[in-house]
Amino acid sequence: MSRIDEVRARRIWDSRGRPTVEVDIVTETGARGRGIAPAGASRGSREAVELRDGGTAFDGKDVKAAIAGIAREIAPALRGHEVAEQAAIDAMLIALDGTPDKSRLGGNALIATSLAALHAAANERGVPLWRHVAGENEVTLPLPQIQIFGGGAHADRRVDVQDFMVIAMSATSFAQALEMTAEVYLQAGKLMRKRGAAQGVADEGGWWPAFASNEEAMDVLVASIEAAGFVPGTDVGIALDIAASEFGRGGWYTLGLDDVRLDTDAMIEKLSRWIERYPIVSIEDPLAEDDEAGMIAFTRAVGSKVQIVGDDFLVTRAALIDEAARKGACNAALIKLNQAGTVTETLAALQASRRNGYASIVSARSGETEDVTIVHLATGWNAGQLKVGSFSRSERMAKWNEGVRIEEGGGPAMAFATAAGLLRG
Repeated sequence: MSRIDEVRARRIWDSRGRPTVEVDIVTETGARGRGIAPAGASRGSREAVELRDGGTAFDGKDVKAAIAGIAREIAPALRGHEVAEQAAIDAMLIALDGTPDKSRLGGNALIATSLAALHAAANERGVPLWRHVAGENEVTLPLPQIQIFGGGAHADRRVDVQDFMVIAMSATSFAQALEMTAEVYLQAGKLMRKRGAAQGVADEGGWWPAFASNEEAMDVLVASIEAAGFVPGTDVGIALDIAASEFGRGGWYTLGLDDVRLDTDAMIEKLSRWIERYPIVSIEDPLAEDDEAGMIAFTRAVGSKVQIVGDDFLVTRAALIDEAARKGACNAALIKLNQAGTVTETLAALQASRRNGYASIVSARSGETEDVTIVHLATGWNAGQLKVGSFSRSERMAKWNEGVRIEEGGGPAMAFATAAGLLRG
């Protein structure tokens, strides 16, 4: 392996038309790697902090300060370091920033740089990124969670639930999972138009909801599964991202569509009724990040029936996953690169998930680009599941299509996680 010769950062634009950070790293032999920072709309309070400029330009979202910090501090520090030493590179980035939440140089600057180094190391070896991160380990194509309707912060709060997704339970390959989802997505659009409820798409490409209640969205989703020729709960299951921190605080939850304010017990009862009524197999952030007791109670009540995923509650931090497991909260963790801030910390969170018997879902953010890194990481790290948004918009389809290519390139020996990976300890 060779040493880092050049680190260059620039401002590019994400899927919302907002600035983000892109970093190129070039080694002394000419191998290149590129990393791009995604951005979330629904953010946990304990995740790595993006460095944004503030002021009036782009509603304060510009990233000139983050880019300047890379040029001023990160690039000089990384030049001459072995590109293959990912853990050492990430440790240096963390030390340079020097804050617990990566707010000085910015989590966006750090993750873009960390990813650029990872790609440069893979390109130096001349192997796909998934093979580079897998080493000699066997790999598995992840089971997709794919959004059909977008709500919450992704769709101007038209419905309270943030993501109404499907999981192709009976699929035996990544390609087949996409085929099945394509049919459901198509039928959902037809049903929306028939009901006069088609109003475009949300941030992540799911149909923009125009429903009178959260339950109506699930009714239409079940009807879409059936219209596509599949059996709900057998062929195709429902996955929800409640994103409860967006409308819950201090043990109280205000559901705008239902015009009700529920305490923790009532919220748990409501979600439990949904699980009994609908073919729900996975539910993310059912209670708010500050409602640990509620998350434990919900896991105790329905954790044997469905996958309970911590996102805002766990924010891709190994220590929080370990703590949640000790206390009996959740049985799965969402894994997001920019929540952690470096590749090494992201992998540590996934490893914590695995050793605690949790399932793992590598996830994109609502503000994305054409970057396909997470598909390679979900595969090479053998995560088991992948969530990148809906089945439309190029920043989403680039990732799904990359999974098809990886599966084909891996040949007959490339395994697929299947629905058995929903609770795969």
